Amino acid sequence: MAFRKRDNFKKQSDDSSSARRFARRFRILKPMRIRDFALLWTAMTVSLLGDGIYYVAIAWQVYRLSNVPTALSLVWAAWTLPMVGFLMVGGVISDRFDRRKVMITSDIIRGLAIAIIGVLSLTQTLELSHLFVLVALYGTGEAFFGPAFGAIVPDLVPKNLLVEANSLDQFVRPLMLRMMGPAMGGATIALFGIGEAFLVDAGTFALSAIALMAMSARPIARSGGDDSAIGEIKQGLRFVRSHTWLWGTLTAASIGLLLFWGPFEVLVPYIVKNHLNGDAADLGFVYAWGGVGAILAALVLGQRGLPRRHMTFMYAAFGISIGVTAGFAFATSMWQAMAWSFISGGTATAGMVVWGTLMHTLVPREMLGRVTSLDWMVSIGLVPVSFALTGPAAGLFGVDRTMIGAGIAGGLVFTAFLFLPGMRDTERVKDGLQPHPVPVLVEKDEVA
Repeated sequence: MAFRKRDNFKKQSDDSSSARRFARRFRILKPMRIRDFALLWTAMTVSLLGDGIYYVAIAWQVYRLSNVPTALSLVWAAWTLPMVGFLMVGGVISDRFDRRKVMITSDIIRGLAIAIIGVLSLTQTLELSHLFVLVALYGTGEAFFGPAFGAIVPDLVPKNLLVEANSLDQFVRPLMLRMMGPAMGGATIALFGIGEAFLVDAGTFALSAIALMAMSARPIARSGGDDSAIGEIKQGLRFVRSHTWLWGTLTAASIGLLLFWGPFEVLVPYIVKNHLNGDAADLGFVYAWGGVGAILAALVLGQRGLPRRHMTFMYAAFGISIGVTAGFAFATSMWQAMAWSFISGGTATAGMVVWGTLMHTLVPREMLGRVTSLDWMVSIGLVPVSFALTGPAAGLFGVDRTMIGAGIAGGLVFTAFLFLPGMRDTERVKDGLQPHPVPVLVEKDEVA
């Protein structure tokens, strides 16, 4: 019996040692040892799975109601307009209140909106006017979730694990959002129907909220100074304006996404359905191959860490991701569309790993909610315009020419911002990246 206990102890010790060796070998998994981060990761995973289902379901639902690109353009515009409009409010709230509770509230709002769409679709009473209102509610909830999620990660993970945490984020995001979610969405629509797909999506928000509720409460420690919302927004704006890598990249993203996002989200489903004669499952697989490329990129960066010339690497990656959108216009079979999606997804994720790490490393934690909301607001601020213009542009120039022009122009314009003076200053830091100081707002009466 004693020998058996000793053998069991040895076996457990060997198992523990093997687990430690596995974690050391796969650095990307190290943040998962932190309980609250693991719960956040779980919530994000199931929520993104639902988002992937949503992207296929909403496109197929709109094209079933009205088989013209303009209809989907207007639905996407209705989603993004309130999201952009409420982003700064979401950033201030995420810097004032428990970010966990902000995300839970957002999950509830978005889940209800999607559940109503699902019920209306099942009862065959859904109209485009319903979608405009409900996706606007969905976008409003997203305006609060994004800044809170982006700001909470450094609260949970030590600085030396931020690259791994962002790589893990960018591993799961495409795996669920662009691979498993779209594939599951296409399969659900094919087997059951569009309404059922929306209800599955709504269920993922409930599971996400449950995981977030299990996290520890983290009240925001507020510092002294101007506590007004306007004052805090000014402080965030001043911080962004004082750093070229921030304002320059946000401006580049704003213009690049203006040219790229609408054509990609609106015209890729149209090409799959009308040019390649595909169905919802085929669209899911096209998106899924983008997820495969993204997963590989996240795994590589999670192992190798931040590139030394990280800004150059990031701009090249984002430029390629936008530029290859033109390739969809030349696709004559489904595998070619999947190949372009693979390249676009991989390079976009490589850039996002670098960007997320820079944000979490260089932006002070007490400002991260506001700066993240500015990131979202500026970079996607023109996305509603992109959606609104995509339908008319496709009608005027044709779908293929619109895709080619969007990809080439978007990629070139974005990459050009790399050459702004001071853009690559962070690459010259030898002692490691450190957070920038928080700017102090000086009131006029203080100056006097």
